Amino acid sequence: MNSPLAEKLRPNSLDDYIGQEHLVGKNAILRRSIETGNIPSMILWGPPGVGKTTLAHIISQTLDREFYTLSAVNSGVKDVRNVIDKAGMFGGSVILFIDEIHRFSKSQQDSLLGAVEKGIITLIGATTENPSFEVISPLLSRCQVYILQPLSKEHLDKLLHSGILLLEQELGIKIDAKETEALYRISGGDARKLFNALELFVYQEKVHKKKIVIENDAVLTTIQENMVMYDKKGEMHYDIISAFIKSLRGSDPNGAVYWLARMVESGEDPKFIARRMLILASEDIGNANPNALLLANTCFDAISKIGWPESRIILSQTAIYLANSPKSNAAYMAIKEAQGVVKKTGNLPIPLHLRNAPTKLMKEIGYGENYKYAHQYDGNFVELEFLPDKLKGTIFYEPGNNPRENDTRKTMKKRWKNKYNY
Repeated sequence: MNSPLAEKLRPNSLDDYIGQEHLVGKNAILRRSIETGNIPSMILWGPPGVGKTTLAHIISQTLDREFYTLSAVNSGVKDVRNVIDKAGMFGGSVILFIDEIHRFSKSQQDSLLGAVEKGIITLIGATTENPSFEVISPLLSRCQVYILQPLSKEHLDKLLHSGILLLEQELGIKIDAKETEALYRISGGDARKLFNALELFVYQEKVHKKKIVIENDAVLTTIQENMVMYDKKGEMHYDIISAFIKSLRGSDPNGAVYWLARMVESGEDPKFIARRMLILASEDIGNANPNALLLANTCFDAISKIGWPESRIILSQTAIYLANSPKSNAAYMAIKEAQGVVKKTGNLPIPLHLRNAPTKLMKEIGYGENYKYAHQYDGNFVELEFLPDKLKGTIFYEPGNNPRENDTRKTMKKRWKNKYNY
């Protein structure tokens, strides 16, 4: 099977590595560690396609050490223990690279602790997520965190040039990069996506032409027509999550589960999906069904404990529940409206009766005066003004038209009479 262009062009030495000069450039901290042969266990944190996996392979080749790779997507505690057992035979010279380590559950990360601490393995974990939140503290404290930066245009220029040269040699054709903006936009700074897009475009065009000219319109047309072939989890990432969220908002559990399945099959990060559902539970359901937020939060906690692939069931249950919940964006609209008023009116004076009065002087000048303690009145309610004078009667929260918020509207009208015109 012919290797993808990205694999063919994967560098084998630090001198050929493009990007991350702050880590592996001349006299940079990580380069010095590699050259002395004394590398710590580490977490490589950065966006997709900036060279985390490549850097791990270069380290292993430079140091000539046994190298094992696990993917947190399809590996578990048993796989980790197998590597640790093998590492014991090499006297601590083994490097274990774990891609997407943020997807490991707490128990899976726990299984690494002893071997890392004793030096049986040197761990290199790669993650696109903030390790402060996604890697357990005991493991994080035993690792050095290196932050990888997005690739610049200059880096992408070099990568594109190397890709074009190799394709010209392999295919015996001439490739003219007349315009590169579309390729770079599609790549999003991801080297792998850049090579995938270039390769797809060239192979499509070479059927008809002996000289290929890379132009923005032609690139966009070709990539859009073949997007699934080109990169299931890259370019369509935001389009699919958008379709998923809109299916939930539109109360269609069938559409929601379909788009969820698309994300599951493309290897989407389950925490990314859960986060978006957590936002939707408040933004689009809100007080029409407050339990939606509770379930979405429980979903996020549960998938952090359970791991993959069982988490897909929890995601499915939550998605179906959210899709079938009554909808209201009243809480979202309320804070949006209030923020708009704050930006226009600035820091309006706080009414004296609402101010804190911790000192005698403050009490003497009226702080807290005429404040009425709600619990001293029937129904734990007493009419009082809670807005600045200039905003009296302003409505920010407009209850949605659903059973629960219709009851809320009735309660507010009973309490506030005609003050807010509920």
